Amino acid sequence: MAAVLLTGHGGFDKLEYCMDVAVPAPGADQVLIRVLAAGVNNTDINTRIGWYSKGVESATDVGGGAGFSSANASDASWSGAPLPFPRIQGADVCGRIVAVGAGVDPARIGERVLVAPIQRAPDGSFEGWMGSECDGGFAQYTLAYSAGAYRVTDALSDTELASFPCAYSTAENLLHRAGVTARDTVLITGASGGVGSAAVQLAKRRGAAVLAVAGVTKMAGVKVLGADQVIARGENLINILGRD
Repeated sequence: MAAVLLTGHGGFDKLEYCMDVAVPAPGADQVLIRVLAAGVNNTDINTRIGWYSKGVESATDVGGGAGFSSANASDASWSGAPLPFPRIQGADVCGRIVAVGAGVDPARIGERVLVAPIQRAPDGSFEGWMGSECDGGFAQYTLAYSAGAYRVTDALSDTELASFPCAYSTAENLLHRAGVTARDTVLITGASGGVGSAAVQLAKRRGAAVLAVAGVTKMAGVKVLGADQVIARGENLINILGRD
């Protein structure tokens, strides 16, 4: 199969497009997924450039192209453990199940699915991030645990769905943990980003009032997402909203 291999931490030169990568075989409780679309997640970039390493103190945009010379491969992954290279990245995946491993209902073959960014073995023997601790979606095929491959029947395109897994699950998690309801007013900073824009929409679905902060050029787009009020980044929130 075709795949993009990450050969080490660093710049774009660490990405290698290959046409002869073996198609993985699903193990117990796993499904083989033909990738229909895969998004580029910030975790994919951070893993490549080694930003998670304790030796890196700069912002991600500083090393986005070339990586960080201060990164140490021993702790540069999402989990803080060294990665085995080559690795196929890609945390955000939409695809279709084409084969199943032992313990998985064969009726799942043919299902269109979204893949959970964090994969967990049912017996607790493995937990890791797609594209970091296990291979991800920058390939024609990828593996996932059956419990972490969610059937999708929505009319959204494959490309649209591939933008969901990390951003929307993160936003849903924070709103769920905060117990947001229709009685609440939610302030969302960075509202034009992936997690922020997801949080705006999901908070509105809960019936909450949403105050959003975004850059001036992106304010109109955030308003379209449903924010009740959009405030320009850098403005004094206390002056605008009041101390109460």
